Amino acid sequence: MRDVQNEIDFRRIEIDKVGVKNLKYPIVLKDKQNEKQHTIASINMYVNLPHQFRGTHMSRFIEILNKYRREIDIHNMGEIMKEMKDRLEAESAHLELEFPYFIEKEAPVSKAKSLMEYQCRFIGELNDRMKILLGVSVPMLTVCPCSKEISEHGAHNQRGEINLLLKFKGFLWIEDVIEMVENCASGSVFSLLKREDEKYITESSYENPNFVEDVVRNVATKLDKQENILWYKVEAESYESIHNHDAYACVQRKY
Repeated sequence: MRDVQNEIDFRRIEIDKVGVKNLKYPIVLKDKQNEKQHTIASINMYVNLPHQFRGTHMSRFIEILNKYRREIDIHNMGEIMKEMKDRLEAESAHLELEFPYFIEKEAPVSKAKSLMEYQCRFIGELNDRMKILLGVSVPMLTVCPCSKEISEHGAHNQRGEINLLLKFKGFLWIEDVIEMVENCASGSVFSLLKREDEKYITESSYENPNFVEDVVRNVATKLDKQENILWYKVEAESYESIHNHDAYACVQRKY
């Protein structure tokens, strides 16, 4: 049969990334409490395409992924990307895994336990060298310092999210990263709370007001003390309760 994908393209334009996106697949992760956690990832796989080729072989991405079924984790991302480069005759490969990660969390007063979901991601790149980044999204609670200062009763508060992207050496527990980040806002978010817990969180958050600027600086201060963290980008977004906009701040360490 005629191989259209391998036909010569005369426009002489190299494509930076081409591949498959939003493919759902099971993966296995190290779990600090339970050794392993099985979850479902949304996977993106890309390679570069030299200018002389009209198209890539999309089916080969799926074949490679299927080869590693039930064994996909951060430890073999480099091996998977190398096979992508070799089989697709590419100079660079990119692999992105985004997945929900669940941690058992205990309410502050009642000690009621429930599972809390966190969106996490691994982003891998392989060209002349390999780079793997860890991303974590952590729900947070913020109380506005300005609102508290000018109001006789209460202050406006809202949920928000901290988005963290890390380059690191060695090994990092997802649980440790989340715990470090959660303590940098006015309060944290839980799946299950009793009345005594709600009272505690409301009052303790009121005593710990934070702008989004405070949150990213708090996170950056902690990250700067971690010798195994080589680079980071931290973003805080507050879903404002009394404004028709969200508040946003970002700190990114320079290479």
